[in-house]
Amino acid sequence: MAVPCSQTDDLVSTTQVPLIYQDQEDEAHLSKSLNHLETILRVFGFCQHSFISLTLSWLSFLLLGVALPAVMIHYFSYCTADCKKYQIRTFEIQVLVFQCLVAAISLACISYNLRKYGFRKFLFVDRYHGHLAQFRDEYVKKINGFFRLLAVWVIPFLLLKIVREAVRIIYVPHHSWGQSVAILIALIVSWTYSITIYLSGCALFNLVCNFQVIHFENYGKLLERDMDVSQYIEEHIRLTHYLSKISHRFRIFFILELLVVTASQVVALFQTTWNSEIINFINGGDFVISSIVELVGLIICLHAAAKITHRAQGTGSVAAKWHSIVTCASDDTSQVEISSNCGSSEAANTGHLLCINYSESDLEAVDYVPVPTTTQLASYMSTYHKRQAFVTYLQSNPGGFSVFGFWMDN
Repeated sequence: MAVPCSQTDDLVSTTQVPLIYQDQEDEAHLSKSLNHLETILRVFGFCQHSFISLTLSWLSFLLLGVALPAVMIHYFSYCTADCKKYQIRTFEIQVLVFQCLVAAISLACISYNLRKYGFRKFLFVDRYHGHLAQFRDEYVKKINGFFRLLAVWVIPFLLLKIVREAVRIIYVPHHSWGQSVAILIALIVSWTYSITIYLSGCALFNLVCNFQVIHFENYGKLLERDMDVSQYIEEHIRLTHYLSKISHRFRIFFILELLVVTASQVVALFQTTWNSEIINFINGGDFVISSIVELVGLIICLHAAAKITHRAQGTGSVAAKWHSIVTCASDDTSQVEISSNCGSSEAANTGHLLCINYSESDLEAVDYVPVPTTTQLASYMSTYHKRQAFVTYLQSNPGGFSVFGFWMDN
């Protein structure tokens, strides 16, 4: 019995309403996560979209990240009666300079990109970059991973810094407890502010790379669909284009952080070697903690760059495997179709690679296998050459995060 058109429309609308509602709910969930991320970045001064926000951001950095710890070091440096206070103060100032530099580089580079491209476009999660609806849950997981990454590293370092400053207060002479606690709070706030800015920039770079990792990991599933080879090439060109944009936007950030962290380790090494008799945990503890923080941030960046490069270069092997499987399956299918010894329906059901049994009694029958027509061969060879060209293209254009042509691979 035929169903009236009105009832058919009701059935279609009934099935589409839950899908539309789910789509809106996923979009709201993603928007909420992005808003939380943007709020955190705005609190630490990364969102400098106006002159007022830019001024407040850098003024806060200069006061909390530079001026406050410099004053604390100048007036309240730890030193016993027989030590060389000038050398201790110089060493602490050098540690502070490198700490401020890595934070300033992070703040300047990330805020510039956010101001130039916008928040969603900078993260490649706007409606015009990628299949957003397909990966919303994955995006939310990666954003949550950004917060977990910050918490995992900032909280332990903060506790270590508090312990170090508490031990320092015990040995600091001629200060009242009230003044000592005020110094402790000022140093903790300043230090936490600086390292959070630095690690936030590194974690944000890691987040941008992880968003693209989602698409590259899904690329293998895309090859399972019966699509034209040109569509696979077009998708890969789009992904590598985004990687080139990421490389262009973060290369200065990556190079400057690498140079500053390396320089800080070299300078601190010479300082501790030349002044080993006067440097101890009390006056050299900041060097240890700051060095660990700087190295952790650099490792986060290196891991993200190597991970996205590895995923991008892995598409070549995935496509080669797909090409070999499709070629073998197509060849077996043609053998089944032209074989006179077994039916095509039976071969499709069993899924054997070859349906001919090469026993002595069947050797003569092999000579009478029909040859496929010229049209069939031309069609088969055409698709084969397309796939082969596609694999060659992927192997010749692996993609990944690069710094002026140098791939960051693991």
